[in-house]
Amino acid sequence: MSHPSAAAAVSLSANFADKAEKGDRASLAEARDVEKDAATATATAKATTTKSNEGTEGTEGTVGESSLDDDANIVWWDDNDAANPYNWPTWIKVVNCVFISAMTFITPLGSSVFAPAVPQLLTEFKSDSLELAAFVVSVYVLGFAAGPILIAPLSEIYGRLAVYHICNLGFIAFAVACALAPSLNALIVFRFFSGVFGSCPLTNGGGTIADMIVQEKRATAMAAFSIGPLFGPIIGPVAGGFLADAKGWRWVFWLLVILAGALSIGMLVFARETYAPVLLQRKVDQLRKETGNQLLRSKLDTGLSPTDYFKRSIVRPLRMLAFSPICIIFALYMSIIYGYLYLMFTSISVVFIQSYGFTTSTVGLVFLGLGVGSMIGLCYFSLTSDRAIKKTKTDGQSAKPEDRLKPLPIAAVLLPAGFFIYGWTVQYHVHWIVPILSHAIIGAGNIIIFMALSLALIDTFTIYAASALAANTVVRSIFGAVLPLCGLKMYEALGLGWGNSLLGFIAVAMIPVSYLIIRHGEMLRTKYPVKNL
Repeated sequence: MSHPSAAAAVSLSANFADKAEKGDRASLAEARDVEKDAATATATAKATTTKSNEGTEGTEGTVGESSLDDDANIVWWDDNDAANPYNWPTWIKVVNCVFISAMTFITPLGSSVFAPAVPQLLTEFKSDSLELAAFVVSVYVLGFAAGPILIAPLSEIYGRLAVYHICNLGFIAFAVACALAPSLNALIVFRFFSGVFGSCPLTNGGGTIADMIVQEKRATAMAAFSIGPLFGPIIGPVAGGFLADAKGWRWVFWLLVILAGALSIGMLVFARETYAPVLLQRKVDQLRKETGNQLLRSKLDTGLSPTDYFKRSIVRPLRMLAFSPICIIFALYMSIIYGYLYLMFTSISVVFIQSYGFTTSTVGLVFLGLGVGSMIGLCYFSLTSDRAIKKTKTDGQSAKPEDRLKPLPIAAVLLPAGFFIYGWTVQYHVHWIVPILSHAIIGAGNIIIFMALSLALIDTFTIYAASALAANTVVRSIFGAVLPLCGLKMYEALGLGWGNSLLGFIAVAMIPVSYLIIRHGEMLRTKYPVKNL
């Protein structure tokens, strides 16, 4: 069955979008007439025409479309097609976003909720190893690195929803195993696999947003989506500290089982598939039954068998890392801030218990400084980013992925400033509120960088956003797992002042990178595209 290649379709899609943005209405009308004539000539095909504007952007998320195809057997979205996620009522989009965001609250919650209970665990299993104490927390994040390699390609073959359901079940099963773990080694293994399955909403969430939300509204949607992964790791130690004190460390995992179980049932009932290639294939299957025309095919059909497509998809994130400078630079930048975040998760409890006399219960409240700062950064980014995209389109220009990067320099300065303040205030035992305020500065810088780079990736790779985010997640999760293992030793060797200053100096070195990304990002993106995805 012949069909356009994905690369050719991307090119045609880009041309169509450019025409729509520039107001070349005559050309678009002519293109629609050609396609409608072809559809009339072969009525059984029910080949459909595209919309400009939002309907077209419904497949801007599907970088493989060809809007101008004379083959009457090709099936596309109808005008105002109710099956197109971009045309769904707002409430359906909100329901899907709420469930995905809720799961991205629960699974990152699992990364840090256990941290305050580690001393209890080591006492029960008769261990005093600082390395094991850090590893039992960070091995979960190592699972975040392994999971996306399989999860992203599977979601691009079978759709988002089926993969969400399977991974939710796996996450619950291994959370139960953690609660019943008979030994420290068993707990480490169970934590790893819990992280593998828990990485699903983090890997696919951005792609799900891109499936439903048009570009000029995407930052607001991503901000709402990011509340879960933002506050999960921060609220985790608060809840974990009080729960471990009251019921013991095993109840921390039972809490995850209860929360994830309730949300999984809700997703089974209310969540909907959003991935355009899967939805279009369902439309093709229905039309084949109705018309008997077995030559019908989706405009997004690659012509590959599931096995061949999986082989291509599983290497797609690695190819992005190997051949896309943007993907590489973004991954390294986000890896540094992600590693810093998890280093703080594993060290804050020790620092505030030893230096300020906090208890296991109250030390969890320290993490709220990160949460407040992150929320401020999130609100700032979501308000400024979508406004900038809308203004660009109002002025008659095409919005570019690089437009998401404008707040980056501000965040790049906040990050080292926060670490310098944090390091020297705890070194000299300044009142505990000051280092907590420095956490807010770090949190604001961290989330702005994370949001800017994530949205730029989504706007760049659209239909393959899950693979782009998977590539990013793999690299940053390795940093998030490994850096905390070195963190406590670094503080022992350098002290809290110079140890945090070292992190600050590395962050200072990244400030010029933020300007270079803004200045040369478009050139790197267009000069080095990843072909034949």
